[in-house]
Amino acid sequence: MVTTLPDTDVDTGESTSADVPWITLVWNDPVNLMSYVTYVFQRLFGYDEATATKLMLDVHHKGRAVVSHGSRERMEHDVARLQAHGLWATLQRDR
Repeated sequence: MVTTLPDTDVDTGESTSADVPWITLVWNDPVNLMSYVTYVFQRLFGYDEATATKLMLDVHHKGRAVVSHGSRERMEHDVARLQAHGLWATLQRDR
């Protein structure tokens, strides 16, 4: 009988299994206009204006918003795209 163990991140000791969900967070910053943040959410994620505005207001009032979720690789890609547009974005495991 063969037993497989979940992949583990060497640096953090956290599971890196494909079935572990990840999220992309956008953080509030003093640089970008609210209209620009809304535009980026619409352009990168295809959100309608109402959804993009709600997420932007979460960033503005709560300090952050979850803008996407999925595999770690996909969230790394989303973070890179957001950062390329000048937004402060990070990823983390969903709890």
